[in-house]
This record gives sequence, C-alpha cells and structure tokens, in this order.
Amino acid sequence: MELHEIHASAVTIEVTDEQTGETFRRELPIDFYETANLLRLRGEDLNGNPSELVFLSGTGIDRIRGLMGNGPDEDPCGSHSKNP
Repeated sequence: MELHEIHASAVTIEVTDEQTGETFRRELPIDFYETANLLRLRGEDLNGNPSELVFLSGTGIDRIRGLMGNGPDEDPCGSHSKNP
C-alpha cells in the first residue's frame, strides 16, 4: 500500500535541552496532516480559538507557482504536450 497522506489527532514533541542535554517528550492535542505538498498543524490558541500552521514542501511551492502562472513552460512529467 502506497501512503499519500498522514493524519493524526495528537503529536509527540521531543526536545533536548541545550544546557543540560536532557531530553523531554510531550504529547500534544494537535491535529497533524501531511501530504507531498504540505504539513499542517491545527490546534487552539490561548483563547480557545482555532489556529493552524501550514508548511509548504518544495513540491507544494512549485505547484502553487504553476497555478499562478509562474511555473515552468513544460510540464514536469511530459504528459501534457500541446502536440498529440
């Protein structure tokens, strides 16, 4: 089975303190969603309002550029040729 999306309703964060070298792990109630185009984290702000962060991958940025007319003049897979 080929994986195209990753979903989770919680994430585990692992950090190592720079001063002591001690590692800490925390599970946080953050919705996680990832594809080849982006990684999205959803949660709540301090007031309980919905909040999200979206990080675009290189592939995602290239696709957005293409949609805005700033992409390459030829398609990357070669299957959209103007000449049949």
